[in-house]
Amino acid sequence: MTTQHTPADRTHDISPAAHYDRVTDAWALLLGDDLHYGVFDEAAESLPTATHRLTTLMADAADFHSGDRFLDVGCGVGTSTQWAARQHGLVGVGISTSGHGVARARANAAAAGLSESLTFEIRDGMRNEFADESFDRVWALESSHLMRDRTGLLRECGRVLRRGGRFTLCDIVLAQPITFQLVRSLRAEFGLLSRVFGDARMETLDTYAELAAAAGLEVDLRRDLSAQVRPTFSGWRANGLAHRAEVCALIGVESWQEFMDSCDVLEQMWDREILGYGMLSAIK
Repeated sequence: MTTQHTPADRTHDISPAAHYDRVTDAWALLLGDDLHYGVFDEAAESLPTATHRLTTLMADAADFHSGDRFLDVGCGVGTSTQWAARQHGLVGVGISTSGHGVARARANAAAAGLSESLTFEIRDGMRNEFADESFDRVWALESSHLMRDRTGLLRECGRVLRRGGRFTLCDIVLAQPITFQLVRSLRAEFGLLSRVFGDARMETLDTYAELAAAAGLEVDLRRDLSAQVRPTFSGWRANGLAHRAEVCALIGVESWQEFMDSCDVLEQMWDREILGYGMLSAIK
């Protein structure tokens, strides 16, 4: 099992927390309130419909039961955490290293009247410091690619799960193992993606399954969602055009343009089967 490293370009020394503190407000305009990819049944569907479908697919895989104690690792601004807690009657904790994201998540939960059942904390998913076997369900929705120590992430998720508990992950992945030569030839493209989305390290879905097994989890669901996710980039591009002035005011014209360019790069990497999107779920 080998981790596939992509060049971080000039974001190498910028932490994921600092990056997301800077871009979160702009991304609410570019990606939508859910702040994640969508799963499209039809390419013409709206982005909010598709992003909500991804959240519901995650929830279906997690197999929630009312009263479950739920940990969201890399919770963003807590939109999906709040939906899951409200929809399924969960007691939830969302964690992130982004202080700005946690502050927004707390404010959103309070406004929705969910402060009694939801808390949000600044914690590191690779070393979360919760007690052993303290959660019934754990998920990581598009956060694992930003955590350098994937072994630590999966080990921690497994450690805090109770026996019979379930871990669910979805993320952008390598569609197949890639060579150093290919990474080198795409250095400019990977550098752009790093500047826009943070210093990422992609894995194949097979690697995530191996890491889950090493953490004492039995993977019983794996899905390649790449084809259904691809229309996301058209939705992001449309949002970028619709909200250009607001986004430029938040992060600058250069960053807006790089985001727009990144949509083209991601489409090309999808079509060349370099990157894709996957989901897995595992029981302890």
